[in-house]
Amino acid sequence: MTVQIIENAHVATVSGGEHPGGHIVMDGDRITAVGPGPAPRVEGAVRIDGTGLLATPGLVNTHHHLYQWASQGLATDSTLFEWLVTLYRPWAKMDAEVVAGAASAGLGWLALSGCTTSSDHHYVFPKGRGDLFAAEIEAAAELGVRFHPCRGSMDRGRSQGGLPPDEVVEDLDTVLAETEAAIDRYHDASFGSMLRVAVAPCSPFSVSRELLTGSAELARRKGVRLHTHLAETLDEEAHTTEQFGMTPAEYLDGIGWLGPDVWLAHCVHLHDTDIKRLAETGTGTAHCPSSNARLGAGIARVSHLLEAGATVGMGVDGSASAELVPLAGEIRQAVYMQRARYGPTALTARQALEIATLGGARCLGREDEIGSLEPGKLADVALWRVDGFHRAVDDPVTALAFGGTPPLERLLVGGRTVVEDGTITTVPQDEVGRRGADAHRRLMGLAEEVL
Repeated sequence: MTVQIIENAHVATVSGGEHPGGHIVMDGDRITAVGPGPAPRVEGAVRIDGTGLLATPGLVNTHHHLYQWASQGLATDSTLFEWLVTLYRPWAKMDAEVVAGAASAGLGWLALSGCTTSSDHHYVFPKGRGDLFAAEIEAAAELGVRFHPCRGSMDRGRSQGGLPPDEVVEDLDTVLAETEAAIDRYHDASFGSMLRVAVAPCSPFSVSRELLTGSAELARRKGVRLHTHLAETLDEEAHTTEQFGMTPAEYLDGIGWLGPDVWLAHCVHLHDTDIKRLAETGTGTAHCPSSNARLGAGIARVSHLLEAGATVGMGVDGSASAELVPLAGEIRQAVYMQRARYGPTALTARQALEIATLGGARCLGREDEIGSLEPGKLADVALWRVDGFHRAVDDPVTALAFGGTPPLERLLVGGRTVVEDGTITTVPQDEVGRRGADAHRRLMGLAEEVL
């Protein structure tokens, strides 16, 4: 295996302090040494000059909807429920070709913002439109990022009191059978895995109680993780209170859904008792500040979750509700929004970086593998150029977290370079962008009759 050494960088390990002028030694796909000062001499090692660079763990995206790259710019002034009602119609027309192009562009955009591991929550499966789940898995493999596709589902259409139209939901038996088949075909639980599958019914307002409980039983029987949306808007709380007589978090808690194998997207509108229960049960939260702002949903109580000891990771959310938002930019958004609501000490730059790295790894159950720079972990590393204009900020982590994100010099996934000098190296970058544009045009053409 090839040994690579990053030297003379400001190394922010996240878990064990920082090393100005430090080094990282990587042997194949593993980190073997991290520390201050000059790097050790290793015969035949490839040396990477980190002068002027900040080294961080690769960022971890804990919530996304890659197919939505093809439906950006619609319902731009709508609430979540209004936005969903508008977009369910074109989504019902998507096919595997649309998903493949959207996933390629979406994952490429994430890589360019320092993301080495991404989850994806795909929950719309129109009948007869090809293998949508396989399409996004193939896109991730080509690009070379770690991927956690979540086999989502909806079975409560409007005729059953749900929000989505009946044509975009599946029946319970089909969902559970297809989800189990996806786990059996794709899930790799081994250390260093590039592909793990999660079970992810969409939300309490689009999924039956039977699907929620059946999904939990399936996930725990198969040893995979559980994911869903929760408490994103006040409309959702009104919906669950009217239909179930309790808040969204109380509803999930009552059916045994909370636990250390679960992470929940958004969690904007949590009560104090909800926060306490998430912390007590080890349930994670995927914080998506830009999407929540774009839809006017509110600001999640991230500082309160952290104070309670709850796990919090970062998520971009779908591109249709967070147009062209980079994952690194969500570090800044998280800091600024918490401070705008709770004051200037609500969230620090380093706390936000930890949310985007180790917090995300915890949400995905991979804190022993990724999320920090330490010996034995996988060599998932982002190198940010903090010289040039960013040199005016003495603290490199502040330079990353505040203001414009520094240029990404290099991104390594398991020691393999995926981005170099701001350009994707595994797939032609122009091709990735073209695929995304083609997916958008194709979906809009397919959906022309319903828009």
